[in-house]
Amino acid sequence: MTEQYPYFMSPTYGKLQIDEVFDKITQFIEQEKERNYVFIVGTDSFTDINLTLVTAVIVHKVGAGAIYFYRKKEIPKVFSLKQKVLYEATMSLEVACLVTNQLSKNGLSEVRLEIHLDVGGSVKTKEIIKDVVGMVIGNGFLAVVKPDAFGASNVADRHTK
Repeated sequence: MTEQYPYFMSPTYGKLQIDEVFDKITQFIEQEKERNYVFIVGTDSFTDINLTLVTAVIVHKVGAGAIYFYRKKEIPKVFSLKQKVLYEATMSLEVACLVTNQLSKNGLSEVRLEIHLDVGGSVKTKEIIKDVVGMVIGNGFLAVVKPDAFGASNVADRHTK
């Protein structure tokens, strides 16, 4: 995680350091250990003067709700759709690696982690799907694209502006 953005935000808990995020995740899972959980990481962005990237970490308690955390990062504006989508995928991979490392430290390495990619809904991004899906799969994660990529297209998107 970059020094510039060392914290995550939560609609429920406010501003949290990464260790606090995992404390909240552990508490959430401890409430109902017998349930199935899926971790989802998704990034969406908004282009204005700069490119604002929002990466969400969602802990989905299958059939019984979820909690999520997000972080924002601004970088200089990019001028191609492919570059923007590759930045989004890279941010998701960075956070997914952080999450999996922490999960394995906490004995939760068997939890499924999906990376939701904000591609596939338009003709423009269909050309890029193979590139970003290949990046995600090549790093050992499950890639999910639109219309099923709600982690990026709904949760992260909610906080881009």
